[in-house]
Amino acid sequence: MSGPQVNQLKGLEDPTERVGSDPEVREKPERRRFTADYKLRIVREAEQSTESGEIGALLRREGLYSSQLGRWRKQYKEGALGALDVKKRGRRAVPPNPLSGEVQRLSRENRRLEKKLRKAEAIIEFQKKIAEILEIPLGSPESEENE
Repeated sequence: MSGPQVNQLKGLEDPTERVGSDPEVREKPERRRFTADYKLRIVREAEQSTESGEIGALLRREGLYSSQLGRWRKQYKEGALGALDVKKRGRRAVPPNPLSGEVQRLSRENRRLEKKLRKAEAIIEFQKKIAEILEIPLGSPESEENE
């Protein structure tokens, strides 16, 4: 006997005859996500188990770990269906600062005023150099008021 006949005798299926299976191995495996309804169904089914080994069979059938069932039971006791919802992973979204618009507006105004100040300082420096070249004495504003 060869190939498919041997596999059929042993109760195994021929791997080449599988329908719908994707033989390609993914570069990065996808994390499984379970809905709240699914978790609730599994927790209730585990609670109804009375005979020895039923929970183990349930876990094997569903491809789950006992730690998942334990976590789901704890979440169920804390708040039933709402606690079993899938929680988004990663950093929490930071709510926008209500003053961020004001900060941006003030930053733009600050840059505009700094640019205006640099121009004014350049003009003053230019006036000082012209006065020095033309030998015009520059008096301070206080000295002009006293005269």
